[in-house]
Amino acid sequence: MKSIWPIPKIEIMSLDQVTETRPVALVYSGPAWKAVEPILHLRTAWCREITEATTEAWDRQLADFQGEVLYSVGGGLSADAGKYMAHKMRVPMVCIPTALSVDAHFTWASGIREGGCVRYIETKCPESLVVDFNVIAAAPSSIRAAGICDVFSIATGNWDWRFAHEQGKNPEGMQFIPYVSGIADSILDGAIDCAAAAGNGDPGGLKQLMDCIALEVQMTNQISHSRPEEGSEHYFAYAVENFVGHGKPHADLLGPGILMMAHLQGQDIESLRRAMEACHIPLHGIPISTISETLAQLPEYCQTQGLPFGIAHTLTPQKMAEAITVFTS
Repeated sequence: MKSIWPIPKIEIMSLDQVTETRPVALVYSGPAWKAVEPILHLRTAWCREITEATTEAWDRQLADFQGEVLYSVGGGLSADAGKYMAHKMRVPMVCIPTALSVDAHFTWASGIREGGCVRYIETKCPESLVVDFNVIAAAPSSIRAAGICDVFSIATGNWDWRFAHEQGKNPEGMQFIPYVSGIADSILDGAIDCAAAAGNGDPGGLKQLMDCIALEVQMTNQISHSRPEEGSEHYFAYAVENFVGHGKPHADLLGPGILMMAHLQGQDIESLRRAMEACHIPLHGIPISTISETLAQLPEYCQTQGLPFGIAHTLTPQKMAEAITVFTS
């Protein structure tokens, strides 16, 4: 029997209105918890700061777990850890993002680092997602709307999906579906449309961005894979993390990947660049030498990691040099 996952119930409210009578297990990122601790009142029975994205680390932290409900406060790392822990301990989960930084708050999978790549394991979808747009608007500008990159990756991921179809190289179960590809393009248009407002912390812009992220996640839930929004741009982000370490936000790695791969795909990248800049995505935080080294290894990396076919598999030295002109010309 095949299951189709939902997205969480979304509750838009001020965090000082959250009422929770159950003992709470809390997982968080340090800066995020500091931002909301004065207004979020929970009966905390157990709490852990999340700093690693491995099941081994999460299992160690669960040794003395207590609580009847798990709350996750922060970005993708705390959300992914929370989904894993709540699934393993069989408790409901409430997710509280302090920025619209990634799509992980909406998904049923947890991303883990394994063998130099990101792998997604089935865990659970949060029962509830509590969104306070005042908190999100107050987040640092570089992460406030950084989740827009998980929607902008439709530009390159959708192209890769069609390209793999034309080459007869889509994996089984990931066949190209034209109408879904069209839906993905419409979601991308919605994200580009709201970029400036979301980047400025405007409530309407942030709501539209949240809607685009939610629609992107449910679209991939319906088809049971992420090809329309995950392609060569993500492969670059996964690979370059091995050079820059795990400290950089996801969008700092994904944004440059989107621009380079879209350029190599023959797309006009200026609207994407302007939209990312409007959302304060750092596009020059990776040294050019590191980008060059990553691109040089990317085709072999894609093959070794078994990543679905995309333009990254076809890179030549000439294409690699052309990709870098996105940041040097």
